[in-house]
Amino acid sequence: MSVTSTRSRYTARIALRSWGLFAGLLLMMLSNGLLVTLIGLRAELEGFTTQTTGVVMASYYVGFLGGARLVPHFVGSVGHIRVFAALASLASVAPLIHAIDLSPFTWGAMRLITGFAYAGLYITAESWINDSATNRNRGLLLSVYMVVIMGGIAAGQGLLALGDPTKVTLFVASSVLVSASVIPVTLSVGPAPEFKYATKLAVREIWRLAPLGIMTGLGVGIANGALWGLGAVYATRVGMSSSRVGLFLAAAVAGPLVTQIPIGSMSDRIRRRWAVFLVTMGAALVAMWAVTVDPLSIVMIAAVFLLGGLSFPLYSLGLSHINDQVPAGSTVAVSSLYVFVTGIGAIIGPPLAATTLDAFGPEGFFLTLAAVHAAIGVAALVRIIIREGLPIDRQRRFTSVPARAGGVIFQLARNGRSERRDRQPAGRMGSEEASPGSEQ
Repeated sequence: MSVTSTRSRYTARIALRSWGLFAGLLLMMLSNGLLVTLIGLRAELEGFTTQTTGVVMASYYVGFLGGARLVPHFVGSVGHIRVFAALASLASVAPLIHAIDLSPFTWGAMRLITGFAYAGLYITAESWINDSATNRNRGLLLSVYMVVIMGGIAAGQGLLALGDPTKVTLFVASSVLVSASVIPVTLSVGPAPEFKYATKLAVREIWRLAPLGIMTGLGVGIANGALWGLGAVYATRVGMSSSRVGLFLAAAVAGPLVTQIPIGSMSDRIRRRWAVFLVTMGAALVAMWAVTVDPLSIVMIAAVFLLGGLSFPLYSLGLSHINDQVPAGSTVAVSSLYVFVTGIGAIIGPPLAATTLDAFGPEGFFLTLAAVHAAIGVAALVRIIIREGLPIDRQRRFTSVPARAGGVIFQLARNGRSERRDRQPAGRMGSEEASPGSEQ
């Protein structure tokens, strides 16, 4: 039997064994992608003030942080399947209440509940994926996870064209999708994995070792929160139809599907701080260019595609920069802390973008994104000037993870790195796992 045939059969077995998890994740992402844009669009149509919309959208990230902290304890007490089913039910109820009660207070509360539920859904689903990973299928599972998460969110934008945003239909569709995610997961998964709590780290510990990583995570959170929280508001104000709004935001999500690997490869070949500088300044320039573009032209879609392609990979870039500096064995705890830092930024992002939208008009949306990315770039340049960087041969491999991951999936990527190091000669492993170098 040929090697190609053996690999094909092995890949088919992995697909059959994991189909339920990824089918469930895809349905979740379709629902979430549709709902976040629909809420921003409907809030604008209902006449919510920009600041009110910003606070409503920021509530999701408050809930997400709460879920990331509390759900692991629930999983440890009652198990993955019960937690997944309960949180999916909770996430299914929220869109329906959005359609019933149009008050900002209720919408903010529902966004908080949705964020809490999705944090838990990510954690439980990722735990199953991580538990099913072996040395042979780890890369495949991680690649499929990336495509499902980002592709599902992008595809969810297209569902806006299937209904009237002023009616209840799209809210019901979002509810149905997340409810349906329970079916493939509960019917296909095997025994629930053992859940391990990550070691806690304080922000000040990471700040001492890699302050640029913390600044990048905070900035990425602000930019992502602004883009997702107020993107639909911007698009509506410049005259885009609901289907065009979906295309606008889908382009932003599709960008990193193309650029994540090239950016990661570049960051492994040059010093990480230079990679942060180049990518962030590139994103700032694209955002400034978008200010000058006709918002209803196809050029705007290309601009936001490039902006998303530069902005979203910064999440993984900042995380990889921190992991270059921390001792071996700390990477999972770092990922948990990084989720918290970016979550704080995401809470800040929507109200900040709302303020600039009110102050400068629609152009303020892209001015906010340009300023945030430029600030990260300036911070990177300052660190390059005042502190010697870590040599390239002591940088760990770039790890690509979605910004909306629950943190557990990072174990999948890092375990793969560890297993490869275990098979390397001692000299090579020593260079990869050397103690952290100079502060960055």
